[in-house]
Amino acid sequence: MPNLLLKARLALELPEINRALDTLIEKLPAPVRPAAGHTITAGGKRLRPLLTVLTAKLFGCRDRKIYPLSCTLEMLHAATLMHDDVIDNAPTRRGKPAAHTLHGVTETILAGDALLAAANDFVASYGSPALCSIFSRATYETAAGEILELHAMHNVSLTLSEYTDIIRGKTACLIRSACEMGAVFAGAPDESVRAISAFGENIGMAFQMVDDALDCASEESTGKPTGGDLREGKLTPPLQLYRLGLGGEERGAFDKSFSEGTFTSEEIESICADIRGRGLDTKVREEADVYLTRAREALEKTPDCAERRILMQMADFVRDRRK
Repeated sequence: MPNLLLKARLALELPEINRALDTLIEKLPAPVRPAAGHTITAGGKRLRPLLTVLTAKLFGCRDRKIYPLSCTLEMLHAATLMHDDVIDNAPTRRGKPAAHTLHGVTETILAGDALLAAANDFVASYGSPALCSIFSRATYETAAGEILELHAMHNVSLTLSEYTDIIRGKTACLIRSACEMGAVFAGAPDESVRAISAFGENIGMAFQMVDDALDCASEESTGKPTGGDLREGKLTPPLQLYRLGLGGEERGAFDKSFSEGTFTSEEIESICADIRGRGLDTKVREEADVYLTRAREALEKTPDCAERRILMQMADFVRDRRK
């Protein structure tokens, strides 16, 4: 059965990760807890904490302090989601009401700020400049990626290179940082930290590309509305490929509607169905597999143990996921 080791290990580690998250939420100032706790406990795959724990154990660490440390990047991620939902005026997050719809815009923004600061403070409590550096770099790279994406909205001239810069900042840097944090906490040598860093960044790049392909899937298969990226004006790889396949007049019409954000729901459904029909979403998955090959090659430079085999299955999970 594919990903059997990964699923079993996730079932083993997830309760401990969630307990650590709950403890960290309880340490937040009382006014911050409702909005922050609502976002953090709304769900998610807990991919980043799991990677930190697995990476630490890959290098022989068995210190249980890795669990709360692994949650700090999840707190950073949650803070960015809270701010993103305010910026996008998103009504929901993972099928539940977004924090700002329940707690107000001002309180949600301030709670996100406090959550980020609390995570930073907790990392500092470990007394490791290297861990502080990883967290700080993840913070500013994530912000930079979000700004790049903001400037790219409704831009039909976005290049693949510009797209990769965006996802390197908004997605891959957090996954890379999660791996680095586990390796540094475990005391791995510099060469091993670089290898696991390359693994994390390439996993992150592939994860986002597969996510962009899944955005074109039917709502029945993913449980999420189809074509969210097109609706928001993000020219992701499947949309780039679709646009390039259009004739002159059709492309002109697409560019006008994309730039102005005037696609109807029916047009979005039709475009996404066409992307699936032409196999463009599959082509994007194949392009993501290039990054996954690099991730596996980097992982080969780390100790051969159960954790490495599980991390190898992580690459398969990213490639094959359907939701």
